[in-house]
Amino acid sequence: MSLIVEVVATSSLGDRSYLAHDGWVAVVVDPQRDVDRVVELAGRLGVKITHVVETHLHNDYVSGGLALAKLTGAVYAVAAADDVAFERLPVRDGDEIVLSDRMRLTVLATPGHTFHHVSYVLHGSGGPAGVFTGGSLLFGTTGRTDLLGKQHADVLAHHQHSSVRRLADLLPDGAEVWPTHGFGSFCSATQSDAPSSTIGREKAANSALRLEADDFVAQMLAGLDAYPAYYAHMGVRNAEGAELIDLTPVRLADPAELRSRIEAQEWVVDLRLRKAFAHQHMVGTLSFGLDGPMSTWLGWMAPWGAPITLLGESAEQVAQAQRELARIGIDRPAAAATGTPEQWADEESRLGELAVATFADLAAAQAGRRPHGLPPADVVLDVRLIGEWRQGHLDGAVHIPLPELPRRVADVPGGVVWVHCQSGYRASIAASVLAAAGRQVVHVDDGFDTARDAGLDVVEDPA
Repeated sequence: MSLIVEVVATSSLGDRSYLAHDGWVAVVVDPQRDVDRVVELAGRLGVKITHVVETHLHNDYVSGGLALAKLTGAVYAVAAADDVAFERLPVRDGDEIVLSDRMRLTVLATPGHTFHHVSYVLHGSGGPAGVFTGGSLLFGTTGRTDLLGKQHADVLAHHQHSSVRRLADLLPDGAEVWPTHGFGSFCSATQSDAPSSTIGREKAANSALRLEADDFVAQMLAGLDAYPAYYAHMGVRNAEGAELIDLTPVRLADPAELRSRIEAQEWVVDLRLRKAFAHQHMVGTLSFGLDGPMSTWLGWMAPWGAPITLLGESAEQVAQAQRELARIGIDRPAAAATGTPEQWADEESRLGELAVATFADLAAAQAGRRPHGLPPADVVLDVRLIGEWRQGHLDGAVHIPLPELPRRVADVPGGVVWVHCQSGYRASIAASVLAAAGRQVVHVDDGFDTARDAGLDVVEDPA
């Protein structure tokens, strides 16, 4: 039987883990915290997990590697140079891990995303089948190099360039590339340009393999934008070693408790679709719908360790959110409730709604018309990140990146605020933050690529 590599995707964080097997034994690469998915997959395939390997100490999620190794009795491999608080197989450049008589891994030092990053080349009977590259060589890009501090970004970027070229030099063009990041993860310098790739394709498509070192470094560093604040806690947690997560149901809160938490200005999070939130919600709650990267933005915006209460239409919605938050180290929400806003509210609670508009409606409002009875557009607020803003923004708009908004509400000029982002998801979060602060707000739930066609003036900011 030939070697098979199964992908375990975590689209909410933009990452992939892998289970590679020969029909009998398996190795798991860079597992997420919720390892039950991997255990179920191995059981379904009828293979035994004998090894778990990490390419690096992750910055964007809490690893499930240690817990999975303990659960299955597998060998746990982590770079020897990483300072960790648990027993593991310390691997170094050139090491070989024999998985079976049909399958083995060789370790390649590929620093860049982190100082001690390694990649694993998967060998079968026919030679190298591919390489697990973690945050090194990605599809059309590389992992970013500033997560350990801006002071290291330049040195690590030069390492990254050398590491990617080393992979390209050592492996055949037909070797598959299996990265962990690049599918929406902020660990990636830019986003993936394809759903799969090979070494040969990367030689033609990847700037790290087309540009000389200084040009590559300058280009990559110039393009880096902000990354989630919770990343600061992930590397430390992974070095300590995380135990198996607790996904037992969250304690349910009654309406009086929910109102009390809202009045205390805690993070009471509505998980429903943003359209449902706009139609009706409890005043003071925040919209982080499960139709988008909820955990990324909530983990970024909420103060680390702050109590978080989850509101969902069903127990299944709450359980999904609980799982996603556990992946980034928010282990136990403070409370939860299921049902509808009417069921969450008591006699002293208030229910509200949000006005929703398109960019065409915004153009009409700025022209002095009132489409659909919408209020005037006194302020246009753009909550995209700075890189998106520089590529093009509405003339006259106020710019406050979404992660900064909770502490900068007072910086939003007075009047009715029309808030937008790139597609509508982040604007819903921002609109709920502003509404909770007592502002009158219109949520522009529309794609920014329609703004010009709507007659709005889009300008660039090269600075």
